[in-house]
Amino acid sequence: MAVLNSIRQRSVFLIVIIALALFSFVLADVIRNGGMVSQKSQNTIATINGEDIEREQFARQVEAVQRNMGQNATTSQVVARVWEMNVRRALMQEQFEELGIRVEEAQVKEMMRLELGNNPSFTNEAGVFDEAKLREYVATLKSTSPQAYQQWVEYENNLAETAREQIYLNLVRAGVGATLLEGEQAYQFDNDNVNMEFVYIPYSTVEDAQVEVSKAEIRDYIEANPGKFETEPTRDIQYVLYEETPSVEDETEVKTELLGLLNERVEFNTATNATDTIEGFATTGDWETFVNERSDEKFQDRFLFKNQLPAEHADSLFNLHEGEVYGPFKFNNSWRVARVVETAQIPDSVKARHILVTWQGSPVGGEVTRSKQQAEQLADSLANVVRADRDEFADLASQFSADASNKEDAGELGWAGPGTFLPRFNDFIFENSAGEIGVVESEFGYHVIHIQEQTDREKAVKLATVSRTSEPSEKTANNLYAEVTRFELGTQDANFSDLAKESGKEVRPVMEIQELEENIPGIGAQRTIVQWAFEDDVEVGDVRRFEVPSGYVVAQVTAVNEGGLKSAEAASSTVIPILQKQKKAEIIKSEISGNTLEEIAQNQGVQVNTASAVNRNSPTLPGVGSEPKVVGVAFGLESGETSNPVAGEKGVFVVEVLQKIDAPQMESYQPYAAREASARRTTVNTEVFEALKESAEIEDNRARFY
Repeated sequence: MAVLNSIRQRSVFLIVIIALALFSFVLADVIRNGGMVSQKSQNTIATINGEDIEREQFARQVEAVQRNMGQNATTSQVVARVWEMNVRRALMQEQFEELGIRVEEAQVKEMMRLELGNNPSFTNEAGVFDEAKLREYVATLKSTSPQAYQQWVEYENNLAETAREQIYLNLVRAGVGATLLEGEQAYQFDNDNVNMEFVYIPYSTVEDAQVEVSKAEIRDYIEANPGKFETEPTRDIQYVLYEETPSVEDETEVKTELLGLLNERVEFNTATNATDTIEGFATTGDWETFVNERSDEKFQDRFLFKNQLPAEHADSLFNLHEGEVYGPFKFNNSWRVARVVETAQIPDSVKARHILVTWQGSPVGGEVTRSKQQAEQLADSLANVVRADRDEFADLASQFSADASNKEDAGELGWAGPGTFLPRFNDFIFENSAGEIGVVESEFGYHVIHIQEQTDREKAVKLATVSRTSEPSEKTANNLYAEVTRFELGTQDANFSDLAKESGKEVRPVMEIQELEENIPGIGAQRTIVQWAFEDDVEVGDVRRFEVPSGYVVAQVTAVNEGGLKSAEAASSTVIPILQKQKKAEIIKSEISGNTLEEIAQNQGVQVNTASAVNRNSPTLPGVGSEPKVVGVAFGLESGETSNPVAGEKGVFVVEVLQKIDAPQMESYQPYAAREASARRTTVNTEVFEALKESAEIEDNRARFY
């Protein structure tokens, strides 16, 4: 009671304390999420030039596109497609509004007529598009299926947007062209030629050790060329993979189970309160049922040649007598016991043709009205005709066969091995001799078969095989989990790589992962790992365990790059070869001596080369490759003039122009100007969108949600 009285006396004080605690909790959350506007960030997938794309709307679009693209498309692929659709729509809408571009209902109807004009649902008896049928279809959708009607409305809206975009792009294309001066330049680039001699000293003549590149030089180059080295935020990680595989004990257990199936055994049946005798695999007469009831793989009723058996076990299996058993043996990650149930001498390949006679209701019966009995009688009659005159086969196949894939090719099926066709069909062509004609029934109809040719007969075996895939047991899974947990905890006090080495695990580094990527080399699509690496509070050195389809991954963040210009280390693989080439060029230039090409070549231990009819559109030098800068220098010289040393793509060059051949003047360069204009217009669709996107203010929040 004393305690309760004390609480009552201090109730106002307690309320104030609780209120302050709640306020501090809310305030901390606001600060952590970027202020009072954080609610917007939780519901906005993107902001494009001030316009928001809401999360729910985007999610519905992702679901719809996912259905259309199918299960093979990953979520990241679908999100990327929907993102591009939304960015394009937002940027284009802005342009439509600024320019006042509108689309009339008549234009949309005309687009529908063009798109749906060949659809039988919307054409009349004359095969002409019927707008009344379209209106009736839409009215039916509206009254019977609101969801389908909404999809139709979206389809109409998309047509309207497509029409507006086409108007906009046509306006842009109308402003894209080429002047007559540009046409003349294009003509000259195509047709002006130069004949020249040149000396070529490859950069490879200077050792890399002679041209060291410092970090300061790399940084200077990056700063001088920032456009080449701007990067998005990236993360570097390293990881070890713990695969969940069966232990030795698990494998032994499966083998023991298979061995227990071989012989007859007695079991007590609690239902009948009596003992039952269970047939063994080695003695059962119904091996097909035995396999189908006890194996992970169903019985395959087909003969196999030696080269079709598992290579490591082919000799042992092929030499068994009928009724003998081999195994357990491992193949394709499963343990097996196999019994030879039949041997035969059969050809390894047969060439045959057939006529398929169907009946009403059979899978490929189509519009056939004959009964099954009539189909059988017809097949027998056709077989008798062919037996009397095999030359009739082609005409009969064309007239009666329901197999559209080969009826016009005399029913030819070509050469095939055992197991290619349906079981009864297969048995007929492999168990009978070449020239045999007969009728076989299948689920598709009656086949009139002619065995045309067979290869020589060889021994083949038919196997009944009981297979069991060994799976990790619960004990194995628990042991692996404990091992992974020990490693994860151990990284708190030990170096990740050292601990992995002690554990016998390979450390796999992954560099420059971008925020919206999903694939991690070695383990495939692992979006969860990428999202974790980009969380705001994740720092270099942080470690986390993840479940993956094959087991577990323990990953560590090794670098956090916030974007901007690449570091000297990250850009070194690109910059070092460039700076080395520049330094090698200076060394080679300083060593060049001589007044003629012959003297320069002799002093450098190379030869003088000749290039004829080189133009600026195809600046290729014989024995070297494309060298646009060198060819450009040559076109700037007069006949007989020799250049200074030129640093090209693959080495340093000295050029002497032998002859410049200017193309004859044209009365008009309009064809070339038109060609240039046409080439530029073909890129309008892509380049306009890229230009709009580059100039837009886009806040991309996809990584928060996907």
